[in-house]
Amino acid sequence: MNYGFFRGAAVSPELTVADCKTNADHIIEAVLEARSNGASLIVFPELCVTGYTCGDLFLQRPLQEAAVHETERIARETAAHHILIAAGLPVALGDALYNCAALIYCGHILALVPKSYIPNYGEFYERRQFAPAKRTGEIVSVHLSDTFPDVPFGTDILICDKDDPDFILAAEICEDVWVPLPPSTRHTLAGATIVANLSASNEIVGKAAYRRLLIKGHSAHTVSAYIYANAGHGESTQDLVFASHNILAENGTVLAESELFSGKPVYADFDLERIAQERRRTTSYAQSTDDFVSKESYRRIYIDVCRHAKKLHKYMPFRRSIDAHPFVPSDTAERTQRCHEVIAMQSEGLAKRLRHINAKNAVIGLSGGLDSTLALLVTCRAFDLCGIPRKGIQAVTMPCFGTTDRTYNNACTLAREANVTLSEIKIEDAVRTHFRDIGHDSGTHDITYENSQARERTQVLMDIANKLNGIVIGTGDLSELALGWCTYNGDHMSMYGVNSSIPKTLVRYLVGWFADDTDNAELSDVLRDILATPVSPELLPPENGTISQKTEDIVGPYELHDFFLYYLLRFGFSPSKILFLADNTTLPYTHEFKLRWLRTFYKRFFAQQFKRSCMPDGAKVGSVNLSPRGDWRMPSDASATVWLNEIDTIK
Repeated sequence: MNYGFFRGAAVSPELTVADCKTNADHIIEAVLEARSNGASLIVFPELCVTGYTCGDLFLQRPLQEAAVHETERIARETAAHHILIAAGLPVALGDALYNCAALIYCGHILALVPKSYIPNYGEFYERRQFAPAKRTGEIVSVHLSDTFPDVPFGTDILICDKDDPDFILAAEICEDVWVPLPPSTRHTLAGATIVANLSASNEIVGKAAYRRLLIKGHSAHTVSAYIYANAGHGESTQDLVFASHNILAENGTVLAESELFSGKPVYADFDLERIAQERRRTTSYAQSTDDFVSKESYRRIYIDVCRHAKKLHKYMPFRRSIDAHPFVPSDTAERTQRCHEVIAMQSEGLAKRLRHINAKNAVIGLSGGLDSTLALLVTCRAFDLCGIPRKGIQAVTMPCFGTTDRTYNNACTLAREANVTLSEIKIEDAVRTHFRDIGHDSGTHDITYENSQARERTQVLMDIANKLNGIVIGTGDLSELALGWCTYNGDHMSMYGVNSSIPKTLVRYLVGWFADDTDNAELSDVLRDILATPVSPELLPPENGTISQKTEDIVGPYELHDFFLYYLLRFGFSPSKILFLADNTTLPYTHEFKLRWLRTFYKRFFAQQFKRSCMPDGAKVGSVNLSPRGDWRMPSDASATVWLNEIDTIK
């Protein structure tokens, strides 16, 4: 299976201005090379058959005829390779000459798409030779030759796959994407998922950055894959320089990009299923198609490119970077900025709640673990924003059967260095009394043994909050909510959950950000030791003074579960595709290990929805959340059978 991936390429071939035969030779060579690299769609630059910089030579009939002849040869000589080609040439029709994209497949010139917007400003004077495409609603075809007597012509053409509804290609040319309403906007509203742009954009200082931003942004608001193929250094440099700046983007992300003047082809595996899923998820996208395209009529030409692409991809390396930690940017500077933004949102969310209820006190159960540490640090920021003294933050450490000296000491040090009020309440006696009340053997270390401690702690916090006229700050994170790794009506409950949309993999970086951001050496040291402490609820007695109950030994690595969660919620991918993506990351686990925990993830995710259905308030700060009032609405008794059955088929 290829899970909806389709490989495209942008190539700036060797070029000699006005030498159509030589140019066609290089285009054919480039097609064969791209095919050997697994590409099923290759986009060439604008007017690549002739060269973009021919000037008034475009008006010479010999050049026009040579361009058509060599384009037909490109079609013939690539016929056996099942690769869709977009190449540029001038085409005469009636009284005008048009700058066109020829769409070629298996020996056929499927269509000719003319350029809609002809630049005639600055260094451009294309209107001297070319006419803009006309949108008259008239169905037009071109008699190229006896071999191709009736080629569809116009901007109303989509190339579709017979078997895969997610593959729909449209084309536009260079300037078309620079105008306020590009033709590709209309094309994507009509269903196009891939846009090919054949371009000849000259290079000047600063233009590459703007071009990159333009293509990246346009692919985002059209929710599409965008292949931008630019003219290279073979063009005339009489007045302009071309840098073969090729860009492959998908829904706001640049997947591949060539270095300026490198002349190297760029490849990427576009996720067409992801595009389709994103459009369906964003319901306003469908609304916009209804508003705009209802009056439009498109011609659809069907081919079988995806079937052959799947056969080819089976033997090719994956050409797409999959981040092992999708919630955490890999770039250091970007990650630092992300941490700053997340902390600001968490703090402002809590500050608003404090202002609204005029609360001057907050209560946090401080365990010396990651989640409560982050919750405390965010609460300190919120109190600072509100101008409330930090002494109004009551940090409560509640040692019990599983508490170790390391976490206890870290909790005390953290509270002191954060300048909050610390109190210690030992709950062993209260829990033992409870065991006697319910007839539980304290030597039986089962779920009752564990949850009784968690609920006792929550009762203590709630009652202290009542006493102080304050609120309990929840510490549980998004990953724990996904797995249900929290005690119902225990640590599951609070008055405001500041970490409710923060996955465990990001929690670590946020605490690390605080450690780097502070000038307090002791605070930084304790935060780093908390980061180095194994994640644990500490509900079972220690072994030789160290933590005996390690969460990730029980439920699996959080970095795996966060990966699964992201692709389940954000894109609705199947278990098999999520595992395929995980196998193509740097996650340091075997396929079998990931498969094992994938099953655990789905079983727990479905079984624990009842805890999420009544979770406390907490602000959304990322693209994924589980609040029943926000992103995620799921019945608590939904069956996981469909997903688990698929997992059973994975080898």
